[in-house]
Amino acid sequence: MKTLLFLLACLTATVSSAAIVQKAIPYEHDGVKLEGVLLYDDALTAAGPRPGVLVIHEWWGLNDYAIAQARRLAAEGYVAFALDMFGAGKVTHEAKQAGAWAGLFYGKPRMAERAQAGLDQLLGTGLVDETRVAAVGFCFGGSTAMALAYSGAPLAGIVSFHGGPIVASPDAAARNQAKFLICHGGDDPFVPKEQVDQFLLSLEEGKIDYQFIVYRGAKHAFTNPEADKLAALNHLDGIKYQPEAAERSWAHMTLFLDELFKQKR
Repeated sequence: MKTLLFLLACLTATVSSAAIVQKAIPYEHDGVKLEGVLLYDDALTAAGPRPGVLVIHEWWGLNDYAIAQARRLAAEGYVAFALDMFGAGKVTHEAKQAGAWAGLFYGKPRMAERAQAGLDQLLGTGLVDETRVAAVGFCFGGSTAMALAYSGAPLAGIVSFHGGPIVASPDAAARNQAKFLICHGGDDPFVPKEQVDQFLLSLEEGKIDYQFIVYRGAKHAFTNPEADKLAALNHLDGIKYQPEAAERSWAHMTLFLDELFKQKR
C-alpha cells in the first residue's frame, strides 16, 4: 500500500510540474520597441529542442486572441512565439487605426524584416529545433507569413488563416523554402476571385508546394470569436466568426504541421 501511495505521489508531482510557461519577451527592430510572448511546455522542452511556431497576429495588434492561439500551439507540444509587428502595447479595436498600422507594411520590405525580427527571437531561445520551424498567421498575419517565406527565411512551412494572398514573384518563389497551407473563406469579400487566381497561378509557376483549402460560406476573420463584435463596432459586413470553419482549419493546420515535422499523434 505504501509503495502504491508513493508511486501515485510521484505521478502527481510529475503531472503538476508540466505546465505551459508564458514569458513576455521585449526586443527591438528598426528603432521600434516591441514585445512578443513566448509559450512552451516546460516538461517537453526539458527533453530537448522542440519544433517551433512563429505566430503572427491580425491587424488589430498582438492581442489576447493571438496569444491564445500561441498557447494552443504550446499545448500541442510546440514552442510558440507570438511576435509583435506594431510596437509594445499597440492594440486596437478600431479598423481605421488597425488599417493605418498595417498599411506601413503591406507591399514593403519592412513586412518581412519585422517578422524576421520575431523569428530571430524564437530561434534565439535555445528551445527550438531550427530545422523544424513554421509560421502561422491570421489575416494581416497570414500575409506577413507569406512575405517572410518569400524573403528566404528558414521556414519549413507557413499557414495563413484568412490572410490576403501575396503573389509570388519569380525571385520570391526561388528564395522560398516553405510549404504553404492557405485556409481561405469562400465568402471573403476582401479577397476578390481574381486576386486568388493570380496568387495560385504564381504558386504553380513558382513550383511552390501548397495546399489551398476553401471553407464554404466563411467570411473574413472566420477563426476569431470576437469577429462579430468587431464587425458591429466598425460597421464591417465582411468579417464573421464561423465555428465550423475555425475548427476544421485548425485541424488542417495540425495535420500540416505533423507532416512538416514528421510527428505522429
